[in-house]
Amino acid sequence: MFPGYDFDVIQRSAGYLFREGMTFTVTLTLLAMAGGIFFGTLLAMMRLSKFKVTAMLAGGYVNLMRSVPLLLVIFWFFFLVPYLGAWIIGAKEPVKVGAFLSAVITFTMFEAAYFCEIMRAGIQSVSRGQVSAGYALGLDYWQTMGKIVLPQAFRNMTPVLLTQTIILFQDTSLVYVISATDFLGAAVKIANRDYRLVEMYTFVAVVYFIISFGLSRLVRVLQSRIAIIR
Repeated sequence: MFPGYDFDVIQRSAGYLFREGMTFTVTLTLLAMAGGIFFGTLLAMMRLSKFKVTAMLAGGYVNLMRSVPLLLVIFWFFFLVPYLGAWIIGAKEPVKVGAFLSAVITFTMFEAAYFCEIMRAGIQSVSRGQVSAGYALGLDYWQTMGKIVLPQAFRNMTPVLLTQTIILFQDTSLVYVISATDFLGAAVKIANRDYRLVEMYTFVAVVYFIISFGLSRLVRVLQSRIAIIR
């Protein structure tokens, strides 16, 4: 049906692609998502702080990260983190960080800027009356956020957070430029070894589409259920 198309190379390489490549991609996605949501929430609370300096610092970080291409940020951290690590511990030589740890730091810091804006919208979607009620009960700012505002904000923003995570899953393919063996990077190695670029790139595109489309459908179902709860 497809003259010259070698399906056998996909069958032979599938184990390596999913065992090495997809494991790297999923692990990086989950770690970056967790770290990005954590730091993004802190940044969102800083941006909404009544202290102007704190809000300006958080806003400056978010605007910087959102204005710079992700590929450039990957190179920044990949080459800069070893020197920062050496400076922190007082070493004379750059610290060997490795592609995986560098990628985790990069995506966590980059995605934190996007998760920050999502969480900021979620926090602002909670009625100010509930915040005032928290203060009336004797809770301070952090207690009010942790016990009243953030639980509701997370529920409201869950579909958007998951959508951003799907985008993060797709963006992790960029780490192949620093020789990391993610799903795309593993496919590139096989394609160059066996001279089967069309087969490998087609297979990778199909896998990314199936996973991303399936997760998008699940997010849509979740969004409809949250809308019913409201």
